[in-house]
Amino acid sequence: MRPRPSAERSSPARWRQVLLPFLLSLFRGALPDQIRYSIPEELAKNSVVGNLAKDLGLSVRDLPARKLRVSAEKEYFTVNPESGDLLVSDRIDREQICGKKPLCILDFDTVAENPLNIFHVAVIVQDINDNTPLFKQNNIDLKIGESTKPGKTFPLDPALDSDAGPNSLQRYHLNDNEHFDLIEKQAPDGRKYPELVLKHSLDREEQNLHQLVLTAVDGGDPPQSGTAQIQIQVTDANDNAPVFIQDVYKVSLQEGVPLGFSVLQVTATDQDEGVNAEITYSFHHVDELVEKFFNLDKRTGEITTKDNFDFEIANSYSLSVEAKDHGDLAAYCSIQVEILDENDCAPEMVITSVFTPLPEDSPPGTVIALIKTRDRDSGENGEVYCRILGKAEFILKSYSKNYYKLVTDGPLDREENPEYNITIMATDRGKPPLSSSINITLHIADVNDNAPVFEQVFYLVHIAENNPPGASIAQVSASDPDLGPNGRVSYSIVASDLEPRALASYVSVSAQSGVVFAQRAFDHEQLRAFELTVQARDQGSPALSANVSLRVLVGDRNDNAPRVLYPALGPDGSALFDTVPRAAQPGYLVTKVVAVDADSGHNAWLSYHVLQASEPGLFSLGLRTGEVRTARALGDRDAARQRLLVAVRDGGQPPLSATATLHLVFADSLQEVLPDVSDRPEPSDPQAELQFYLVVALALISVLFLLAVILAVALRLRRSPSPAAWGCFQSGLRSKSGPGVLPDYREGTLPYSYNLCVASQLAKTEFNFLNVTPEVTPSQDLLCEDAAWLPNTNHEGAGVPFASDTILKGSYVVHVAENNPPGASIFQVSASDPDLGPNGRVSYSIVASDLEPRALASYVSVSAQSGVVFAQRAFDHEQLRAFELTVQARDQGSPALSANVSLRVLVGDRNDNAPRVLYPALGPDGSALFDTVPRAAQPGYLVTKVVAVDADSGHNAWLSYHVLQASEPGLFSLGLRTGEVRTARALGDRDAARQRLLVAVRDGGQPPLSATVTLLLVFADSLQEALPDVSDRLEPSDPQAELQFYLVVALALISVLFLLAVILAVALSLRRSSCPSSWSCFKTDVCSKTGSGVIPNFSEGTLPYSYNLCAASHSSETEFKFLSIKPENGPSQDLLCNEASWFGSANNDNRKMTSNSVNLQQQAPPNTDWRFSQAQRPGTSGSQNGDETGTWPNNQFDTEMLQAMILASASEAADGGSTLGGGAGTMGLSARYGPQFTLQHVPDYRQNVYIPGSNATLTNAAGKRDGKAPTGGNGNKKKSGKKEKK
Repeated sequence: MRPRPSAERSSPARWRQVLLPFLLSLFRGALPDQIRYSIPEELAKNSVVGNLAKDLGLSVRDLPARKLRVSAEKEYFTVNPESGDLLVSDRIDREQICGKKPLCILDFDTVAENPLNIFHVAVIVQDINDNTPLFKQNNIDLKIGESTKPGKTFPLDPALDSDAGPNSLQRYHLNDNEHFDLIEKQAPDGRKYPELVLKHSLDREEQNLHQLVLTAVDGGDPPQSGTAQIQIQVTDANDNAPVFIQDVYKVSLQEGVPLGFSVLQVTATDQDEGVNAEITYSFHHVDELVEKFFNLDKRTGEITTKDNFDFEIANSYSLSVEAKDHGDLAAYCSIQVEILDENDCAPEMVITSVFTPLPEDSPPGTVIALIKTRDRDSGENGEVYCRILGKAEFILKSYSKNYYKLVTDGPLDREENPEYNITIMATDRGKPPLSSSINITLHIADVNDNAPVFEQVFYLVHIAENNPPGASIAQVSASDPDLGPNGRVSYSIVASDLEPRALASYVSVSAQSGVVFAQRAFDHEQLRAFELTVQARDQGSPALSANVSLRVLVGDRNDNAPRVLYPALGPDGSALFDTVPRAAQPGYLVTKVVAVDADSGHNAWLSYHVLQASEPGLFSLGLRTGEVRTARALGDRDAARQRLLVAVRDGGQPPLSATATLHLVFADSLQEVLPDVSDRPEPSDPQAELQFYLVVALALISVLFLLAVILAVALRLRRSPSPAAWGCFQSGLRSKSGPGVLPDYREGTLPYSYNLCVASQLAKTEFNFLNVTPEVTPSQDLLCEDAAWLPNTNHEGAGVPFASDTILKGSYVVHVAENNPPGASIFQVSASDPDLGPNGRVSYSIVASDLEPRALASYVSVSAQSGVVFAQRAFDHEQLRAFELTVQARDQGSPALSANVSLRVLVGDRNDNAPRVLYPALGPDGSALFDTVPRAAQPGYLVTKVVAVDADSGHNAWLSYHVLQASEPGLFSLGLRTGEVRTARALGDRDAARQRLLVAVRDGGQPPLSATVTLLLVFADSLQEALPDVSDRLEPSDPQAELQFYLVVALALISVLFLLAVILAVALSLRRSSCPSSWSCFKTDVCSKTGSGVIPNFSEGTLPYSYNLCAASHSSETEFKFLSIKPENGPSQDLLCNEASWFGSANNDNRKMTSNSVNLQQQAPPNTDWRFSQAQRPGTSGSQNGDETGTWPNNQFDTEMLQAMILASASEAADGGSTLGGGAGTMGLSARYGPQFTLQHVPDYRQNVYIPGSNATLTNAAGKRDGKAPTGGNGNKKKSGKKEKK
């Protein structure tokens, strides 16, 4: 049976542990905006509760100025002024402060000044097990009759434990015994008390005295306990115990009841009689506080008051009354007394902070004092409100809960009222209400309450560059209405966007006058604008100051002449040249003059002009682009070399300029214009040396060949007696020999330029002889090794300076932003007239303006009644920046009076114009131009410059340049403000030669507008290297190899002819024949005509081949070409003899001269087939002699005829025939002997011609080309015989 009471005793303790955190969380939710701490009771003095300053968000450095302190009735805590820690300042006994309350909270307020703030703080005092459960009596005597039945209970005095919560009294237990047990019960107020239960009947005769030990244990850790000795005496039976009418009584009392007031009378009855029925009343185990306030009559049971109640101290009491008869039988009842509150406490006011003296410049709402109100009553009796008696300058504001702030309600003036007496009254809402009042004396102090004020909120200064150092550029002025040192102002520069160390070298300000001086001459190209912050500071304490922004705009002057980037001079100071194709059409882009100007705006807007030109109408120059283009096609009379003197002028006043000289050469290839002279020796060209030796060999063999022919002819003529044979060799046919060249020509060059073209139907000049005269001869190499010529434009972005507004006295200045809506009101003028009626009725009109009178109505109008000025159109800042009106106010009197006022309208700029890119411009076909960059360009090299302008003004026209896209992002850098494109690093091996940059130009408006431009950059050391078609066309064949081939062919042909001539001459000399008839072939009628023949449709200076002979260079480009002649372009007659048989061999099978024209075959043994039959041997008509096999003719006439035919064939070969034969089947003899003389009369000597004295055989090359095998000497015997018979 014992475990059950133990479980019952522990159950309430567990419930209390569960409910306590729940009640604490509810209570915290009911405390708004509080700083909460939790501490155990009985902390030592100066123990730290927490860092209050940190939890309130206050800085430790501000604590002395904020004066953080605790405001409470009893200060259990203080604030450390240095660290902001909340410290314990007095002993905290939870049982003394909160008694049996389950949650003990100390509420107080903390006050911080400057500015004034009040913070609510709640400290939860946690109970510690510092009290031991104690019984009121250590020895308890009980008398129990022996007749008491088991189950009877006997209440015992409870133990008292001042602790609360788990540390309070938790359970009782009794020592082990046979007759008694212990149970725990709980009073209505929650306290536990023990009851002794009789388990078995008592027998006084057997045992008349029982000793028990009662122990009370609390819930601390470790638990504490107290004991009491119970002595039970067994008595004879008193059968009936007293019985109360009620077990529980409830009474309500006003706290103001008088002393001796009857609270209640309790009554108990006893069924016994006599002495056992006499009942006495007494308080049973009550607190001392109860015995202090209540009195109990032992006989009657009446309870009366013996002290005044205070609701604020205790609002309820619990009493326990015992009724006992003489037999020590007792009964118990409980009385609950509730105290009702009355309005018996007047409100109290405590001034926690008073700010006196108060500065006179304190604004309305400044806190003067902080007042705390308190009323000990509850409910409406404890509600307090405050008010000020009089003094409209101040008001009270409820701050929080029971705090009021006394604040100013208007401006204060110390000179008018230096002191105020303020009475504040506090009243509660009880019935009747109670009130109290306090007086506050406020002193007003004079302070430095006026800071300096500048005349303008912003200063904008325009200064032209190159100003004299030390000149005054602006003056700032500030005023201070204070007196004495408080109104004395000094000026200084406190901030700037310039480098701090360099600021003093730019500007300074006079501390007394505020005049700003320039310490140096400004340069617009280095510094366009800078901003200063000027401070005006008085001498008060503390000193007051004001700052103003001063923006200095350095205006541009035209102090930089244009600088020509291209064409640049060579390393030796000589001008470079540009080539122009001879077939260039009008509009052909020849070159471009590129110049930059370090100035800005119009001063950097460049224009290009031709000062001097060799041929004024041949070229045109772009005014803004500098592009040199052909204005017409090259004429026959135009010189091949042209010179242009170009002037580049800027847009300044006066303008500055620079000049550049352009050398332009009309040529179809670069080698054609190479100079004749160079300062350093050219390296030897093995191809040129080989060509030279081939030409020398060809010339030598040709001379030897001619000498051999002349010698052979002379030998023959010596034997001829007829002088007529010399008729065709008259002196008039001589030509001068030995070509003449300039004495200073270099190897591989000639002093003339030849263009030899095939004759065509066009009548253009195709063969020009350009004589090199000394004055035209270049003094230097036309191809300079200087690669510094680079197209570059470096125009500075044009910027329009800001204009400052000037306000004139007696006039209106109106600012209107452009693009305003038409019809909008822009201003209102107002005039007053003190007269009455019509005399005071004013009407308005515009009487004058600096605008065009006819256009005035389309710009502005004024309302005659209200004076409102309306804009009739949308203004444009770029077209009209300002205009002035004269408005007249006129009354209706008679005579009417009027007054005029000047109204100046300033049209402000808006960002409505996008930037416009001036350079680089697009070509005529819309394509982007390109700029060249030397391959050896170092980092920082100026490549080109993007030049743009913006029609807006001020910041809207302040341009910035940005790279949107780049082929190689890290290769180039772009100036943010200048637009200069520079190399960021050197060109690498893997970098492409062609680069592309997409540049965006943005202005400074909001939102910004922008324009884009594409830059095409080519890494090249010369303009020709960067031409776009170089990489696209096929590499031409090597002209050196072709020339060598033709030279070898010609040398071989001439050599063969020379050998033939030598053999012939030797044969003739060996012959030594004196017959004159053998010279019959050299008659005058057979001689070729001396008149020169030409092609009928030739143009002057042309021949049927085209030669491009150019100066030797290091390149492998084509320099000498043979263009094959077409049949339709061939001459129709002999160029020398005026006969149509000259080109007889120019058939389809022999269109070109090839190396197969003459074949020097390996030496062969004598051919036995050369003999002719008698029928085939040549001779006079039908002569046939000799045998069938035949021998070499021994007839003199036949021999001479054969020799004449051989010589004729050789002569034709020497005159330009390709082989021994002339036409097909004629052997070239038809021109000499008539068309009737064909091969049917003459054997085919072309097949195998045997030369006496040699074992060589000449073979007909034409026959081999035709694919025909040479026939034997006997192949035409019958046919020839028939023809001879005929």
